[in-house]
Amino acid sequence: MTRPHDYSTAKEELQPIAPSKLVIENVSKSFRASSGTVLALDRVSLNVAEGEFVCLVGASGCGKSTLLSIIAGLEKPDSGTVFADGKRVSGPGRERLVMFQEPALFPWLNVLSNVLFGLNLKHNLSRKDRLDVARYYLELVGLTRFERANTHELSGGMKQRVALARALAPNPRVLLMDEPFAALDALTRDQLYGDLQKIWQARRKTIVFVTHNVREAACLGDRVLLFSPHPGRIQEEFVIDLPRPRDINRIDLAEYANRISTALKDIGRTERKPALV
Repeated sequence: MTRPHDYSTAKEELQPIAPSKLVIENVSKSFRASSGTVLALDRVSLNVAEGEFVCLVGASGCGKSTLLSIIAGLEKPDSGTVFADGKRVSGPGRERLVMFQEPALFPWLNVLSNVLFGLNLKHNLSRKDRLDVARYYLELVGLTRFERANTHELSGGMKQRVALARALAPNPRVLLMDEPFAALDALTRDQLYGDLQKIWQARRKTIVFVTHNVREAACLGDRVLLFSPHPGRIQEEFVIDLPRPRDINRIDLAEYANRISTALKDIGRTERKPALV
């Protein structure tokens, strides 16, 4: 049987695609609170190269997650613009997918069905091809044996692996990750750091990753950007010039983490100084 010309196969779907280039220009965002208007982001500008892994680090409330939501198109900035591959971001899109701190898996679906969820929206794939793609990503995250498991049977780390496979399965150009490993134990996190780096090298997605953990940022990022608190501005940048895959316990990585931590403390002290009038 001949396929319609607009259909694709699992093999074609799994071919690497060009990752996106992101351009954030003078983005500001405010929120109304009981105490008044809070300026979360103040004229943030940032370029992310195709296939780059960028980590955003800063204190709670500095606007990191807000910027991630704006890049995803889940929130709109008060001013400024986000471009993905030269096109203005005006809303959510399948080329930019988000992985949150909580796995947010559907409890009524098993592991395989959770990974299939986004793929079911790709009507150019047959049922068999969707299954082949989903199983490829389950193998990539090491969960082939658990495809029929219910989500309540999984550990926290396994749930995040399913969430990662679900985010990767539609083959987005950009993966936006909002503290996805924060709630996991140290041993599970260390294992996932290695897994995520291998997956990133295999699939070459553009990744923007929000974290409070400076060691995590130094382990994963090509660049680490430090945000000031209230309002959020990019204050400093660190280029992590270490080979991959990186072990979070290596000494040279700890040296980067110490420099980043010191810079964060300096930013915090500067922000707390009273303004001169």
